[in-house]
Amino acid sequence: MSRTVGIVVFDDAEVLDFAGPFEVFSVCGRRNQLDLFQVMTVSETGRPITARNGFVVTPTHSFATCPHLDIVLVPGGFGTRVQMKNPVLLEWVVRVARQAEYVLTVCTGSLVLGSAGLLDGLHTTTHFMAFPELRAAAPGATIHEGARIVDNGRLVCSSGVSAGIDMSLHMVARLHGDDMALETARYMEYEGSWNSEDRVVRAG
Repeated sequence: MSRTVGIVVFDDAEVLDFAGPFEVFSVCGRRNQLDLFQVMTVSETGRPITARNGFVVTPTHSFATCPHLDIVLVPGGFGTRVQMKNPVLLEWVVRVARQAEYVLTVCTGSLVLGSAGLLDGLHTTTHFMAFPELRAAAPGATIHEGARIVDNGRLVCSSGVSAGIDMSLHMVARLHGDDMALETARYMEYEGSWNSEDRVVRAG
């Protein structure tokens, strides 16, 4: 089964927040000629965005042209402080989240989900410097400050920046087994803590 993965991008998004998961889902299974994920980037207008430190990205789709997404991922970065107040993005995220199989967030992307009301009654985390902001944005959520990955089942969050790679490998393991996740990490020569159970909160 091939799943579509839509990664939201916007000005001042943190590069590794979206590039790390993009790499994981894009290379997963390809060495074995498996077509497990179709990965795309999505922005409000479809025009190029400038992520952190001048990294320019031309999105695959705008909100208007985006096809059905099985997995939607919201990254973090300083740009989330603008996007968490952007009614167009919040409305789109809520609509797509209702239809998606899984909703993922990296770093301060949780501020966007919190502002959209998608974290109410759930468990979450974020970058270690943003916990006060997350408490304000998601007062109905339980925040796990020591966790690298918080898995609610359908909605999965990760802490800061490189943790998005761990969360993506965690999702590969959930969907396609540990061996596939290990093969993906081996190809990437990645040695992070995605399979360290003491860093994962399973709340779902």
